[in-house]
Amino acid sequence: MTGVRGRFSWTLVVPVVALLLLAVTWVEHDPVVVRVAIAAALVGSVLAAVHHAEVVAHKVGEPYGSLILAVAVTVIEVGLIVMLMTGGGSGASTYARDTVFAAVMITVNGIVGISLLIGALKHHLVSFNASGTGAALSTVIALAGVTLVLPSFTTSGAGLEYSASQLAFAAVASLMLYGAFVFTQTVRHRDFFVPVTSDEYGRMTGLLDEDGDQHADPPPTRDALISLGLLLVSLVAVVGLAKLLSPTIEDAVGALGLPYAVVGVVIALLVLAPESIAAVRNAARDRVQISLNLAYGSAMASIGLTIPTIAIAMIWLEGPLVLGLEPTHLVLLALSVVVSVLTVVQGRAKTLQGVVHLVLFAAFLFLSVQP
Repeated sequence: MTGVRGRFSWTLVVPVVALLLLAVTWVEHDPVVVRVAIAAALVGSVLAAVHHAEVVAHKVGEPYGSLILAVAVTVIEVGLIVMLMTGGGSGASTYARDTVFAAVMITVNGIVGISLLIGALKHHLVSFNASGTGAALSTVIALAGVTLVLPSFTTSGAGLEYSASQLAFAAVASLMLYGAFVFTQTVRHRDFFVPVTSDEYGRMTGLLDEDGDQHADPPPTRDALISLGLLLVSLVAVVGLAKLLSPTIEDAVGALGLPYAVVGVVIALLVLAPESIAAVRNAARDRVQISLNLAYGSAMASIGLTIPTIAIAMIWLEGPLVLGLEPTHLVLLALSVVVSVLTVVQGRAKTLQGVVHLVLFAAFLFLSVQP
């Protein structure tokens, strides 16, 4: 440890510069050179967020580190969704659904798939605690079912919408499910969510000694607190800069004749980039449990925090709120659930499982562009 200055270098400067750029360009960001600068700052903020999240995670240990990153990203993502819905437009009524569903598919298939693939390619087999990961997956399935599937079949609301009372129920149920899981993960059964050791066949043999695995002492409290602050700054910059780029994305989507839902997919990919990179890096270190914590934790937070917030925001937001999935997305979600259960129940995975998840993710991306 060489102090804060030596520990952070560019990761200290980039978030601050990105936030200043966000403030300066918030009103006027049309020139091409400004958009290029915004894009560069966005990439730098994503990388800085990953670094600071790992510093904080190293200090507090698992599963708290994964939880902090998932919740921090999602809270700001919720703000972005509300902000874009307030702006109106033809896609405002489906923006929350499109972004939340995109987040679910990105995490459950994209992040899980690339993590299993990278981990298994490097370590032959990867292992994780099926009890903890299974609990996380079941919570994701319940949340997605209540908020995204049921509105497609209820009859009280118009079309794919919930009625006011149904939306209130879904919001309360989402908060209860998410709160129950966080209590289980951090208090009641914390050991189910920490990295594990395994034998040559990938069978779990015990919990990983995190101190021995890290090969370094946890950072000082002062450095961890600075990283926590810079993590929040980085995430604010990521979401704010993504919003500034959203008109460019919308214009490009419109010019290419693509469905408006593609905008939600692109924004979700940008917002979830820090978690994706962190998950891949942990998988490469044979800590796939952390990768899965990040993936399923992000999916849960994306639904469990977004839907209640949107439900409250609908008190003053005008227009309908479409939450129900279309038939194609219902099928993709069902396939993802079946494949995820078969992956998680074993407690270990090889490259094949990673490829299967990534093919489903590719199908989601392709069908978003070509429905």
